[in-house]
Amino acid sequence: MTKDDLISFEEGIAKDFNNGLIRYPIHLDNGNEEALIDIFKDIKPHDWVFVSWRGHYKALLKGVPPEELRTAIHRGESMALRFERYRVYGGAIVGGMIPIALGTAMAIKRSGADEHVWCFLGDMTACTGIALESIAYSDAHKLPLKWVVEDNGKSVCTSTLEVWNGQKPFEIFNENIIVYSYLSKYPHAGAGSRVQF
Repeated sequence: MTKDDLISFEEGIAKDFNNGLIRYPIHLDNGNEEALIDIFKDIKPHDWVFVSWRGHYKALLKGVPPEELRTAIHRGESMALRFERYRVYGGAIVGGMIPIALGTAMAIKRSGADEHVWCFLGDMTACTGIALESIAYSDAHKLPLKWVVEDNGKSVCTSTLEVWNGQKPFEIFNENIIVYSYLSKYPHAGAGSRVQF
């Protein structure tokens, strides 16, 4: 899956949404293609990937066929993707996937399996209590869990830096946390033309 493949897929979803062919909320990826392609070089087929409501690119990079993903989005599952065969799970509740990722990593460690868990979360979610506690717990128990903080500088439509008085609290974390920054051409939700709510 190339950068152009990812962009083309998401532009097709945006077009379908703006034409009223998708009648459900969507959250689109953009501007983070290269960072994700690089991260997914280390994610193996048997690893687990947990995402928030913005998970299209992660599903594609984990191997979900574009048509299967497109069908799920058209069914209204964009914000809660689940592809058991590919070990991709998502949810629309802020921080909702974090404890599930943590529990999966604990189960892997206890079983002695050779799998890893990758949990993707936004920069504002990374500052929530559930994230901070789960990261601390994961580190203390040396779980096979990597956290990926996707910093788009926003909490919905509010500047993250403004909320945190010019600081990024998640930057103090350790080697189990990958942080990358990006800017998207899409709004927080929808595709920019059609009102969704």
